[in-house]
Amino acid sequence: MATPTLTKHSLEGALGDLLVDVRTGDRRNPRPAVVIVHGFKGFKDWGMFPVVADRLARAGLTAVSVNLSGSGVDDAGDFSLPDRFTHNTYSAELEDITRTVAAVRAGAPLGFVPPAAIGLLGHSRGGGMAIVAAARDPALRALVTWAAIASIDRWSDEAKASWRRRGHLNIQNTRTGQVIPMSTAILDDIAENADGALDIIAAAGRIQMPWLIVHGDSDESVSVEDAKLLAAASSRSSTRLVLVPAGHTFGATHPLGGMPETLDRVMVETVEWFSRYLI
Repeated sequence: MATPTLTKHSLEGALGDLLVDVRTGDRRNPRPAVVIVHGFKGFKDWGMFPVVADRLARAGLTAVSVNLSGSGVDDAGDFSLPDRFTHNTYSAELEDITRTVAAVRAGAPLGFVPPAAIGLLGHSRGGGMAIVAAARDPALRALVTWAAIASIDRWSDEAKASWRRRGHLNIQNTRTGQVIPMSTAILDDIAENADGALDIIAAAGRIQMPWLIVHGDSDESVSVEDAKLLAAASSRSSTRLVLVPAGHTFGATHPLGGMPETLDRVMVETVEWFSRYLI
């Protein structure tokens, strides 16, 4: 099997450019593809994502990693686009995922032939949006979510009221120390769509494809109860819930030094899932 190569691409996103990495060992013949979606304050080159992309590519798939347009992060991994982060919304992220999948399906915009099948891998908030995207696109063939959120409404009424009074919510990037204001656009998005177009639990109930739900039993950011709610909402025999002894990133840090045992297990299960249902 050919050694995977990396190419970099740009697509038009909801709030600006989508920065896309493609890792594959074959650009001339149809291969199954997996789109990898990061979470809140994440980006395509954070910690574990390049490693899982490389493993997928070495397993015979095309791995497509994307910086969502509202991530605020450039291709060097620097948080140099804070205005996009300020105005990001769940709807913008869903639109970005939809556009990325469309480009993957076409193939040519990303430098390969149209794939034989497409799967989605999403982490945290990206996992929640991957669920919604998968429910809207029955042509997708497999889904894996890591530490996915089960609802977009993640703030108390008191916190949201304070946020609206101030006009913004300050978010600290613990990696860089930067403090970036997040506008009330996301609150409007929640008010308009939490019980409708962005209802993750309802979307989970519509998932038809094989779905692997992975969650750390000591997740400090997204409760393990979210995973249980998602699995219960699906209740299909093709949905599998795997709880592992880990926190939100399964032991990964940025940059990724060694390979934590639990993270390695999660990656092995993920690659096996996509290999089973896409290849």
